Amino acid sequence: MTSIVFMGTPQFSVPILESLIEHHYDVLAVVTQPDRKVGRKHVLTAPPVKQAAVKHGVEVLQPEKINHSPEMQRVIDLQPDLIVTAAFGQFLPTKLLEAAKLAAVNVHASLLPKYRGGAPVHYSIINGDQQTGVSIIYMEKKMDAGDMLAQRAIDIEKTDDTGSMFDKLSILGRDLLLETLPSLLDGTNQAVPQNDELVTFSPNISTEEERIDINKTAEQIDNQVRGMRPFPISNMIVDQLVTKIIDVTPLTETTDLKPGQVVRLTKKELVIAAGQGTTFKINQLKPAGKPLMTIVDYLNGHHDLSEGEQLITND
Repeated sequence: MTSIVFMGTPQFSVPILESLIEHHYDVLAVVTQPDRKVGRKHVLTAPPVKQAAVKHGVEVLQPEKINHSPEMQRVIDLQPDLIVTAAFGQFLPTKLLEAAKLAAVNVHASLLPKYRGGAPVHYSIINGDQQTGVSIIYMEKKMDAGDMLAQRAIDIEKTDDTGSMFDKLSILGRDLLLETLPSLLDGTNQAVPQNDELVTFSPNISTEEERIDINKTAEQIDNQVRGMRPFPISNMIVDQLVTKIIDVTPLTETTDLKPGQVVRLTKKELVIAAGQGTTFKINQLKPAGKPLMTIVDYLNGHHDLSEGEQLITND
């Protein structure tokens, strides 16, 4: 039986972990991030991978930082055949990678060499890509740069957001890993080097990048909103308040109004001008200090709005 140490943290990783257990791989331990305080009440919450590991009776290791930690030494002492990572969230030192007797492999949620880094799903939607996918790669010291054992693409629908794509890619990664492991284990897999000339990066989303530039086109704004939903959530300055934008719809109609001005206003609809004469309507939003609300609820509390008004600004 092939022994594995699995390293992952979010819900994306859970189906991958559970499939290894269900297909009788010997998962010796799971390494995941420490429990974190979540929500307004700051409830200490175990990461999804820990919850899954506990359910299956697998040893859990939770280093704040893996390098030079007792947990890292524990993995080395276990001498697994494979180390398998999927959205673990920390850089792995070479000494740890070399602890695997056969290989250390990573399930990465992009079509490498595109979108190396921590937010590949976000960027694929924000940039308006029509496809993304999963790559199974050998791990090496350089981030997401290892040779590719397998890769599979999936379409990004206009209704998809980062949450729905994580769900789809998790299942895709689960299935692709199970298909790939036998050829890795028997030595028949012909791994392919990545093309360094095609490398792009997807670093974790910064606070500044959450802000929507109203001069972007309506389609670009929609891409950004979906790319940052359900986390970290994009925002705009609406009526001088930082307002989280949950859902918008780009429209086909055009306008001569300036970006951020109200194009059309009814009891149930708020249409805004965006860049290059495009327009979009806001469906859900959350002004600072207020609950999430539909546009109908928002408009009920803003009877002073008028068409042509500069409602959204960049400052």
